[in-house]
Amino acid sequence: MKWILAATLALAACEGLGSEVTPDLERMIDQEKGEAYEPTPYLPNGRVMQNPPPGTVPRERVLGDPSLTEGIVNGRLLDQIPIPVDAALLARGRNRYDIYCAACHGLLGDGDSEVARRMELRRPPSLVDLPERLDTDAGNRYGPGGLFRTIRDGYGLMPQYSAELPPIDRWAVIAYLRALTVSQRSRFDELPPELKEDATRSLGGSR
Repeated sequence: MKWILAATLALAACEGLGSEVTPDLERMIDQEKGEAYEPTPYLPNGRVMQNPPPGTVPRERVLGDPSLTEGIVNGRLLDQIPIPVDAALLARGRNRYDIYCAACHGLLGDGDSEVARRMELRRPPSLVDLPERLDTDAGNRYGPGGLFRTIRDGYGLMPQYSAELPPIDRWAVIAYLRALTVSQRSRFDELPPELKEDATRSLGGSR
């Protein structure tokens, strides 16, 4: 008899699963709850909305140097990368780019990737062929500050990468993109003499 009772209880617990009974999910919307500005006897000051704990700051508040954390100063997008660009930063940028960006934009930044070829609605753009400028009220959207904000906030079909790429990594990726652009799009005649010599040797004496 015990097993019959247990089976009956189990079936009762499964009511609505695979049957015509539809659970009323609207009850969560209509249930009693405290809303902002309403009075309540359960919280200090007799109200639902409480003062923030001491030491907390609003999420949207800019902390530290806004040029580093926001890519914008005095309402203008930065035209320069605000940290020193060295080999270590470029190496970090390449690492982060290859992990988070190359799948869509290609290892060379040219928008040629297996993922991009399957995105028929709108392919990811070539990052080494962007116009030098796209001026807006806030400044050049294709400058370092504009690219920083795009990585942080996303754009079009591109999601935001603020969680995956903290501010320093965003600047590292932008620095690496600048290096990719130089490597992929610079003309031989525009190279400094020492780089021309290295390139000539690498190509076996020919261009």
